[in-house]
Amino acid sequence: MTDTAAASRPARPARAPKPKGQWKIDGKLQLNHNEEFKAEDDALNVRQRIIDVYSKEGFDSIPSDDLSGRFRWMGLYTQRKQGISGARTSKLEADELQDKYFMMRVRIDGGALTTEQLRVVAGVSTEFARNSADISDRQNVQYHWIRIEDVPEIWRRFDEVGLTTMEACGDCPRVVLGSPVVGIAADEIIDPTPAIQEIKDKYIGSPEFSNLPRKYKTAFTGHPSLDVVHEINDIAFVGVVHPELGAGYDLWVGGGLSTNPQLAQRLGTFVRPEEAVEVWHGVTSLFRDYGYRAQRTRNRLKFLVKDWGVEKVRQVLQDEYLGRELADGPAPAKATSPGDHIGVFEQKDGRFFVGATTTVGRAGGDVLAKVADLAEAAGSQRIRFTPHQGVLVLDVEEDKVEALIEGLAAVNLHARPSSFRRWTMACTGIEYCKLAFVDTKDSATELVAELEKRFAGDAPLETPLSIHLNGCPNSCARIQTADIGLKGQLLDGDTPGFQVHLGGGLAASHRDEGGLGRTVRGLRVKTTDLADYVERVIRKYVDSRDAGETFAEWAHRADEEALV
Repeated sequence: MTDTAAASRPARPARAPKPKGQWKIDGKLQLNHNEEFKAEDDALNVRQRIIDVYSKEGFDSIPSDDLSGRFRWMGLYTQRKQGISGARTSKLEADELQDKYFMMRVRIDGGALTTEQLRVVAGVSTEFARNSADISDRQNVQYHWIRIEDVPEIWRRFDEVGLTTMEACGDCPRVVLGSPVVGIAADEIIDPTPAIQEIKDKYIGSPEFSNLPRKYKTAFTGHPSLDVVHEINDIAFVGVVHPELGAGYDLWVGGGLSTNPQLAQRLGTFVRPEEAVEVWHGVTSLFRDYGYRAQRTRNRLKFLVKDWGVEKVRQVLQDEYLGRELADGPAPAKATSPGDHIGVFEQKDGRFFVGATTTVGRAGGDVLAKVADLAEAAGSQRIRFTPHQGVLVLDVEEDKVEALIEGLAAVNLHARPSSFRRWTMACTGIEYCKLAFVDTKDSATELVAELEKRFAGDAPLETPLSIHLNGCPNSCARIQTADIGLKGQLLDGDTPGFQVHLGGGLAASHRDEGGLGRTVRGLRVKTTDLADYVERVIRKYVDSRDAGETFAEWAHRADEEALV
């Protein structure tokens, strides 16, 4: 073919880009099965089928799209069948891994409970969940061993005290994280309770947002300790003081971890208190309408924010959803204190709150019932769970503080814990999770006990050092934002172990801003060698750190040889 002939041939038309499933651009295309079953029937409708049909006809009566899909909107996942090794996690289908029991997640917005509500939570645990009750890092309670036959009675008890499992999971607005010290801290910038309550009342269980592209996580804090891990939420409101407009919120969007971690970014806007719910509604609507729906692995808001950039996100929010511009605003100041609130602190009314840590979130109905007893004996009727798997008892009179601390310690809740017990976190792991490869809860508990022994005579570390264990790559326990993050995997095909992430963290009193940990090529640790490795790397840090240097700073500058 001559050059002239080639030049005269018509150019091929450009190939049309594949649709991403953005409703406002592509229309409501059902590009995968998740989008199909959500379009066929609003997931919220499954509640009545559970009450009327499945609880009466049993587990085997539940069709797949409800069991593995819509049940999530009611806070229900099938749990892992006992006895299946981690080596088979990726080899079996989901229905082969699952048992005829459920994990049930109780939605506790802001982590706030009365002692009456806590007793109901405890009672459900002991009566229906084999005494299981884990406090999650999203201020929820998670049960296991729930039978479908018992779900209506559990819901009835929750309804009586104002609790719910509604949209605790699913492609919808999940539980709203809130500062555990709202309304009581003397240094609080702003109390977000009204905004959290309005979002819960108006939009949780509403068809308006029951079909989002993926899960959608919200956080509010008005406390200067930055205590709600705002950088890893889809949307977060952080208390700040504007030089002209007074107290309000700095708006963050697009955070999330899992296998493709991304920290949230500031939009640079100042949100007045009276605007907070409207702005939340606007960002949530933007995600619903423009979020990607084609691939489940790219459906979180963080991918849209990364592709668009915060300038475009802000402009679309203002132009299409608010109809006005938001004011520019300041960034949050550096955190003033640790955000887990463990210890004893005076409230602005002169009473005290006591914060106690669990051991990696494990509690149980008997323990929670005892917490309610202890709180009431100390004159309190208010409990708060934290995003760090801790428990706060509010409104304690000064002369009852020590008795409360002793009582909590007797049920393994510690207001004066070791650094290792305080800052170690673990996800559910292989015990119940169908995605996990390794055990986490027991491994982490054993690790804490062993480190407490090995470092018993050492001076305490100057800054917190967090250790997070996760059973799979999905990072429910935030491994990329821990000083020592441990991602569960199988070594040599069938040996339980962990890939190590070092030097991650979120904004805190000892850290100016969040950042992800580093990995060292080939660094894998067997579960049986975990205590030896963690001790070794901590001692190397202590021996070679510069003055005032945090573990994360050291881990990012250290040679790889020092980290293995």
